[in-house]
Amino acid sequence: MPSTLGPYELLTRLGAGGMAEVWKARAFGASGFEKIVVLKVLLPELVGEARYERMFIEEAKLHARLVHQNLVQVHELGSAGGQYFVRLDFVDGADLARLGAPMPEPFALYVAEQLALGLDYVHRVTDDVGRPLGLVHRDVSPSNVLLSREGEVKLVDLGIAKATALRDTTRAGVRKGKYAYMSPEQVSGLGLTAASDQFGLAVTLIELLTGGRPFDGATPLETMDRVREASPPALDGVADDVKGVLLRALAKEPAARFASSEALRRALAVCRRARGDVGAIELAGWVNSKLVGGVPRQ
Repeated sequence: MPSTLGPYELLTRLGAGGMAEVWKARAFGASGFEKIVVLKVLLPELVGEARYERMFIEEAKLHARLVHQNLVQVHELGSAGGQYFVRLDFVDGADLARLGAPMPEPFALYVAEQLALGLDYVHRVTDDVGRPLGLVHRDVSPSNVLLSREGEVKLVDLGIAKATALRDTTRAGVRKGKYAYMSPEQVSGLGLTAASDQFGLAVTLIELLTGGRPFDGATPLETMDRVREASPPALDGVADDVKGVLLRALAKEPAARFASSEALRRALAVCRRARGDVGAIELAGWVNSKLVGGVPRQ
């Protein structure tokens, strides 16, 4: 990758997925204007591949429709030298996977509540004539949750979201997501609804509270089998009120989970409020205590 891409200076490669890589970059403007942004760039080996370029463009257009406080916003779809890229907000902080678990119970509940709020918005998005798009994120997991130094909670990787309006959104034979956070229906290759994201959120919250995941196995296949079976986990050390919310969100059958992510959010809010007044300011203090020069403490 060259040091520049169109009007942007590429600074640090932040990561890569199946279709794109992510860069921290600097944008320039008039009179010495500079701004740190994030660029999502189609992988070099996929440049010129019409199918993947179409997928990248469709996902960018879809993501640009989504505007919410708990989502990272897309601001531009561009191309330079035949390379497609998307410009997103830079979030000054770290993802939950890097910050580490467990985290204090009130903060974990606040983070989960904010994620449920963002997911409910994603699930309710409609097209220009008011028809539901049927979005499902499909990969709610710690590495896709950013916490900023200001206490913001941002769900990322919405390019993985699948809408009924899109086709060819996955490579043949590939299930997007991480097995330990998948719902039973996702592991089984069945159709997904918004209830699938509740399952991933519940697994993430358990990890934030306990430092472990409820369905981990010795191998990916064993993990998938445990998820598919979805036997209610013991959740040792988790408070009874929180345990009740988690077990409902982890129900094997989607219909047995909460009616919506908003209903899940309200249940989480009751638990969180019972533990005192925790919000963005308090979370910001915790995030900054974990970061040294932008890098999580070891």
